[in-house]
Amino acid sequence: MEECCDKGIEWANKNRICTSLPLISEARECSMTQVQCCHSQLEKQYCSDGIEFANVREECDSHTGENSACEAEYFKTCCYCCLLGKAAQVQGQSCEPNPKIGYQCGIVFKSCCVKGQEGIDVSVSDDAPKKEQVEISKEELDQEDPYLHDGCRGGGPCSQQCRDTGSSYVCSCFVGYQLQPDGVNCEDINECITGTHSCGIGQTCVNTLGSFRCQRDTSCGTGYELTDDSRCKDIDECETGTHNCPPDFICQNTPGSFRCRPKLQCMNGFIQDALGNCIDINECLSTDMPCPAGQICINTDGSYTCQRISPSCGRGYHLNEDGTRCVDVDECSSSNQPCGEGHVCINAPGNYRCECKSGYSFDVISRTCIDINECRRYPGRLCAHKCENTPGSYYCTCTMGFKLSTDGRSCEDLNECESSPCSQECANVYGSYQCYCRRGFQLSDVDGISCEDIDECALPTGGHICSFRCINIPGSFQCTCPSTGYRLAPNARSCQDIDECVAESHNCSFNETCFNIQGGFRCLSLECPENYRKSGDTRCERLPCNENKECQSLPLRITYYHLSFPTNIQVPTDIFRMGPPNAAPGDKILLSIISGNHEGFFTTKKVNNHSGIVVMQRQITEPRDLLLTIQMQLSRHGTVNTFKYEEMGRSKLRSFVGLSHIVSPSIALSSLMNTDRVLCEVLELVRLEKTDTIRCIKSCRPNDVSCVLDPVHTISHTVISLPTFREFTRPEEIIFLRAITPTYPANQADIIFDITEGNLRDSFDIIKRYMDGMTVGE
Repeated sequence: MEECCDKGIEWANKNRICTSLPLISEARECSMTQVQCCHSQLEKQYCSDGIEFANVREECDSHTGENSACEAEYFKTCCYCCLLGKAAQVQGQSCEPNPKIGYQCGIVFKSCCVKGQEGIDVSVSDDAPKKEQVEISKEELDQEDPYLHDGCRGGGPCSQQCRDTGSSYVCSCFVGYQLQPDGVNCEDINECITGTHSCGIGQTCVNTLGSFRCQRDTSCGTGYELTDDSRCKDIDECETGTHNCPPDFICQNTPGSFRCRPKLQCMNGFIQDALGNCIDINECLSTDMPCPAGQICINTDGSYTCQRISPSCGRGYHLNEDGTRCVDVDECSSSNQPCGEGHVCINAPGNYRCECKSGYSFDVISRTCIDINECRRYPGRLCAHKCENTPGSYYCTCTMGFKLSTDGRSCEDLNECESSPCSQECANVYGSYQCYCRRGFQLSDVDGISCEDIDECALPTGGHICSFRCINIPGSFQCTCPSTGYRLAPNARSCQDIDECVAESHNCSFNETCFNIQGGFRCLSLECPENYRKSGDTRCERLPCNENKECQSLPLRITYYHLSFPTNIQVPTDIFRMGPPNAAPGDKILLSIISGNHEGFFTTKKVNNHSGIVVMQRQITEPRDLLLTIQMQLSRHGTVNTFKYEEMGRSKLRSFVGLSHIVSPSIALSSLMNTDRVLCEVLELVRLEKTDTIRCIKSCRPNDVSCVLDPVHTISHTVISLPTFREFTRPEEIIFLRAITPTYPANQADIIFDITEGNLRDSFDIIKRYMDGMTVGE
């Protein structure tokens, strides 16, 4: 805070003003302290100047402040209070100030009063009447004059200001002075030499006691004089007698000059010239027409007269309401229409003329105005689309799908989609618009605006969308699977069998083996016959025979095989292969089914002398459990070995592409081996891969005749995956092509199937047949 206050005092001493005070800190307390100390220091300076002025001039009114009203206020306050103190001293009154004049004024009052008492001789002259001496005690003297022992009483030894410190005193000087080396006297500071003045450009600094003044360098000009305070004051030439007015003229002072006015004044209607002569004023030549309308002005000596005018108007003119002048007759404003229908009347001074209106032309034969057909006269030049003629004009119109531009001639495309004419999506095209539907919907053939839901499940190829069941929903479809044994595949179309055996969701006991089938599972219990022990989940091994010939004729091991395959599989199909693991020269086998084939589903076929297969020759159309006993006799080196196999199976409902449902039986095979291990191979069944179909349905825009007449209605893209290097014993069906037209319609329409491209090697063909009253191509 002390630093902030010192900066404020320093700024006040240097600039004698507190405006534009540079703050040394952003802190609010520091800025407040700096401003307050600056103002306090200025008050001291102004007060010191006022005291000095009162001591020197003995008056205060002639001082004029140079900076602000605040300076003048503090200056005069201290000056007046000092004069009051000096007056009290002269009148012999007490130097104790009246408290009502204020604390600061009281200090100045007392200082000037006490200082003035130093020059008063308090001794009593001899001529004065002798009065009885009264002895006064020291306490009464102190009580009467409390400043009796003040070292600065009457100003003390100091020439200007004195401060009693108790044991000593300290001298100081007023503003504009500095203390001399003797510590008592004060000398004036020459601000003009020290450079502490505030005179600007064009002014010269003039030093004064305790201060300075700024004097103008340039003169004030003619008619002005420079004052002591460097101001320009007007010279009153009339008062100073420096004018040159003649005796008959009176001098009148003006700013910077004077004017000579003649003593003789002219009467009304006259004007005085530079020599004082009176000249008549011609009022008729003034701009303010002195006479009313209809009268003429005649100038007279010192006045004027007005005479009435009676004009005579010619054809096409008439007198105005005042009857003073002739005005034009507007023939076109009359109600009788002088030009007739189709004409325009144009008034002229004293006359009028008739012209045809805009959009009309004058017919010299009928002497009338006839309409101009602008559309016929300027074909294709006025309007962008259509031009419609109107009496005297025309207007432009646009065809459907366009709107008239702001120029009234051009046509710009109308965005019909802003009014939402379509039920779903709208695409603006030049001069029209096109409605289209979101995926799963098709545009209605009735209005071309509404969108109808596509029943994907009811389409000709809808049966191939889902592997089990298709449920239509607005804009799409959902595929479902049987409630048990299946789950929907990630592609949301196929049904995947749930392997309960792997998922451990079966209920087979510890002694049973879980066997998965399509849509379910089976719990199989393998019980080995007598003289056998279980060596695995599907295998039994013969116990030692101990020279028992009957036991030695039994197989060394029994192995069970379980197969699962779909129903309605193409036949014939190889499902099981059997034979010795190592062939020897001269081997001969004989393979036969000895039980379980009473319906003739299976047969055996010899591949070579050491291998045979079990073949399915009839389709199984429903879920079934099958148990086959197969015997193979192997003749090697004169010895015949007999092998028996048991095939056991169970079918289960499953879904498949293109059908609502398909049954798939499962088969279990058991092999009985006595000496050598017989090689048994389960053949991989041929399986149709899933097909993905993308369908495009024709959707024509409004008024698109070529699209409507196009015979192509639907384009289906079907992707099928087939194995390579397959041996075909007969043609295999890979896809259905079905038509919704009856086999023999009334109009004798025919269905034609054809491969148009992509069949370069003739690997495919289409067979046309009739099924369930429908024409089918496969």
